Amino acid sequence: MITLSFLRTLLFRSILLLALSPMALFAATPLNINVATADQLAAVMSGVGEKKAQAIIDYRKEHGAFKSVDQLVKVKGIGEVLLERNKALLQVAIPSDAKSASSKQ
Repeated sequence: MITLSFLRTLLFRSILLLALSPMALFAATPLNINVATADQLAAVMSGVGEKKAQAIIDYRKEHGAFKSVDQLVKVKGIGEVLLERNKALLQVAIPSDAKSASSKQ
């Protein structure tokens, strides 16, 4: 006979699984740091708030697109430890408008 305790546990685990599923799907696709907004960077990166996220955007505007995720350590406030913690969540892809501009040259 199925006990009430078992049913509660099953229901709780089912709800928890459903609640965490969207996060798992979001985390499965790394964030492209060459097109991400400051809000997106702050939401995805652990240890990065609005100020550090804006520093990443400012660095990108000043120096151009990142060629690798490792370049984030050149941004003030982003160190090796912070980069390693977030590396799996990030990717670098050249924006499509930059690709088309370079192919025209």
